Amino acid sequence: MWHDPNGEEKSQAFDTKVMAVRHANAIETDSARGQYVDPKAGQVRFADLAARWLASRIVDPNTAIKYESSLRLHVNPVFGRRQLGSIKPSEIATWVADLESRFGPGTARNAFIVLNGPLELAVDDEAIKRNPATAGSVRIPIPRVKKVAVWADEVVLRIVEEHPASYRPIPIVGAAAGLRQGELFGLAEEDIDFDEEVIHVRRQVKKLGKHLIFALPKNDKERTVPMSEGAAEVLRAHIGETEPRPHTLPWERVDGPPLTVKLLFRWRDDLEIHARGYDEYVWKPALAHAGVIPMPTRNARHDLKYVTNRDVGMHALRHYYASVSLADGVNIKELAEYLGHTDPGFTLRLYTHLLPSSHERSRKAIDNRLSPLFSIAADGTDTELGLPGL
Repeated sequence: MWHDPNGEEKSQAFDTKVMAVRHANAIETDSARGQYVDPKAGQVRFADLAARWLASRIVDPNTAIKYESSLRLHVNPVFGRRQLGSIKPSEIATWVADLESRFGPGTARNAFIVLNGPLELAVDDEAIKRNPATAGSVRIPIPRVKKVAVWADEVVLRIVEEHPASYRPIPIVGAAAGLRQGELFGLAEEDIDFDEEVIHVRRQVKKLGKHLIFALPKNDKERTVPMSEGAAEVLRAHIGETEPRPHTLPWERVDGPPLTVKLLFRWRDDLEIHARGYDEYVWKPALAHAGVIPMPTRNARHDLKYVTNRDVGMHALRHYYASVSLADGVNIKELAEYLGHTDPGFTLRLYTHLLPSSHERSRKAIDNRLSPLFSIAADGTDTELGLPGL
């Protein structure tokens, strides 16, 4: 029997007196250090604390959906019924490695975040002394940065030409300004500044469950992108032909406040464009007719079936924009700002292989500055003593 720091009486049964004395000494030491943790606090089930942790997160709705899905599919099936104090670092390390091998580093990393969060909360609540997920034996998965392949100019031109005329401005702006797919669909007339020759990226069309909303661009950050003269001409003509009209969607949440803007790109029935519909009815057919992917086949229901992969999505237009920008001297920091990356280091890792070689520039710089020295050496004469060079 002992008293906790609040003066409350606690008790626990032991098989031997030696074990009881050892436990009492440990309790006394922890209390003196301010590290006392009620042994019974660690008996709380992980799933119970995880539910509280999830409810306390202040994140955008899409992230909340990802957290809930990861908790339900990957975390709770393994740790949900476990007592907090029974979870060991070795078990977490094995679990993370298994997830990474089966689903990839992205899924494993998200699952780790959802496991680690409640365990951190348990430490803060003094339910456990240490978070087993932060042990040195637990390796946090790092998403791999894949070297991107960039389409040639003629491939991009063919894809644009194979778009229906009314939708061609979408891939043109994607290639000329590097906007993400949802940002293109959320682009409004009031975002185009022809005087300053810039595009203000202020929102995206985003899907939450079955609903579409307007939301801030990825990383919750607006940005401004330079607009080329050619892109400006295309947008000016498109605005003149379509006369964009006000369109309203909820802001950030399905029940969020309504936001009304003059969308530039819409379906022929006047509804907003979203990723899945555009991919199936416009983008993939254009890729097939441009020879980038095979022509489709029909399944048992006679629906067209396209064979694609992640490398041929609309994101490839961002890679094309990055490659053109780097080739013409835009630096990594500027490119990161235009693409909406929070870390220029990520941009560098993603596109470092596209940076122009500095070899020729270095050769010319050395020749320009050191040409007098090279001339002296080439002459082979000691200019001070008039002796033959050795």
